[in-house]
Amino acid sequence: MKKVAGIDLAGSEKRYSGVCIMDESLNSRTLLLRKDEEIISYMMKENPVVIAIDAPLSLPLGRKSLEEPAHIHLRECDKALLRMGIKLFPASLGPMRKLTNRGIKLRRIFEEKGFEVIEVLPGATQDLLGIPRKHQNIKALAKGLKELGIKGIEENMSGDELDAITCAYTAVLYLKGDCYSVGNEEEGLIIIPKIFI
Repeated sequence: MKKVAGIDLAGSEKRYSGVCIMDESLNSRTLLLRKDEEIISYMMKENPVVIAIDAPLSLPLGRKSLEEPAHIHLRECDKALLRMGIKLFPASLGPMRKLTNRGIKLRRIFEEKGFEVIEVLPGATQDLLGIPRKHQNIKALAKGLKELGIKGIEENMSGDELDAITCAYTAVLYLKGDCYSVGNEEEGLIIIPKIFI
């Protein structure tokens, strides 16, 4: 059975990142990792077919880096989500810069190792599926994920773990063709679930 990974990436290796491995039957398991090397070696061991990362994995077109001053802050994928009423932080916003640089670096490493990597936004998946975000109600988030049929969710899981589960669930939907992308190939895409009404 195919496995996917979801990573709720922290901006710094000093903080824990939530990591989830999920199979197509929605069996999930999570852990918290700090260092890039830990995350990379865990992915090598688990060998998922898709790695879904919650972090900006590209820069807005027209920016060579986040260090040089520029007036370009949003990518087309960011603008598309904002038009849908989905809140997010731009890749170039002060505290987001470390996260963006870390995400881009990990994406490059994973792709060099042959992994397929997609950018996801757990808050977008949660909004579209009508589930509260972690800062709104963490218990209701856990309950909503369980109601989707996801197994392995335990009492007192951290918000980082629940967001990693959401990332992995988005990757499962992506494998099934139940997602679409916003943005453009040249600049970067964010994968979000299709909503069937």
